[in-house]
Amino acid sequence: MVGKENLKTEDLNLCFEKLMMIGGGEVKIDGRVITDWKDIPMELLLQILTLVDDRTVIIASGVCRGWRDAICLGLTRLSLSWCNKNLNNLVLSLAPKFTRLQTLILRQDKPQLEDNAVQSIANFFRDLQVLDLSKSFKLTDRSLYALAHGCPNLTRLNISGCSAFSDIALEYLVGFCPKMKVLNLCGCSRAASDRALQAIGRNCSELQCLNLGWCEEVGDVGVMSLAYGCPDLRIVDLCGCVQITDDSVVALANRCPRLRSLGLYYCQNITDKAMYSLAQSLVKNKPAAMWESRKSRSDEEGLKTLNISQCTALTPSAVQAVCDSFPSLHTCSGRHSLIMSGCLNLTSVHCACAVQAHRTATAFAHSAH
Repeated sequence: MVGKENLKTEDLNLCFEKLMMIGGGEVKIDGRVITDWKDIPMELLLQILTLVDDRTVIIASGVCRGWRDAICLGLTRLSLSWCNKNLNNLVLSLAPKFTRLQTLILRQDKPQLEDNAVQSIANFFRDLQVLDLSKSFKLTDRSLYALAHGCPNLTRLNISGCSAFSDIALEYLVGFCPKMKVLNLCGCSRAASDRALQAIGRNCSELQCLNLGWCEEVGDVGVMSLAYGCPDLRIVDLCGCVQITDDSVVALANRCPRLRSLGLYYCQNITDKAMYSLAQSLVKNKPAAMWESRKSRSDEEGLKTLNISQCTALTPSAVQAVCDSFPSLHTCSGRHSLIMSGCLNLTSVHCACAVQAHRTATAFAHSAH
């Protein structure tokens, strides 16, 4: 089924004979004597297949009808990223069989996937929840339209690098996928427009993670729509979104209380106003009565990662205010979660543990003298 790597009956018989020798002449499973490899209970077969790679799973599905039926009915996750040749044909051949799949990874180093394969996925994988199509440069809007009608239960979609998709098609897709929680649009410069982000804000209220890296058409209108429509956002990557201003960050700070990671690399319109808004967001998003109780849990809440590299308009005082407000942001060696590359004017910004380490080192030096 997969070229020369087909598992032969002779090989299985040899393996089973060795197993019989180890077992002293017979093998019993749950009191049942196993005399042939085809007698292995399907439950055990599925457990065994969880221990091998996906290529072996496909090979095993071609051994006999019983194994094929068991695997096709029991398999819920499959990755075909290992396939460097004829991936499109492989997907077309497998789609009618593995209809119970919930997770499908088709990440590629070189583009092979075409629209007809995605249409087949949409036709047969009605329970699909997680789909990775990253770097599928050959795909067009036809794929998104097909997924909209065939896979309404999608919760995680990665189409990073799929540069041919349009914002109209993305708008159409999200209108049918209200359960979306994770969406990677990195490099989708045509698809990720303010129009598409407004549609996401209207339809995907459960969205938690969004990557908009290097989507240069994204502006404040789109990001503000996201902030208002997706209050559960936790990870937002806006790296390279050169059009956004403080208004986008202020909206995220005020409307998304669970925000944990924010990427603003090369967003050079961002100023101190955005930083102070982030610093004050904990107070704004927490009732006064809860303030004292949350102090003890400050490491568990608030920003854990902030990338402001190349944001050259920021001043030390504003960035220090953010760092002081979120103890999980670190500038110390080995724990960098406040990333400030290219901001030479921010070298004086330090997290609490870095300051403490400096004080300890200084005190030790004085005591040595």
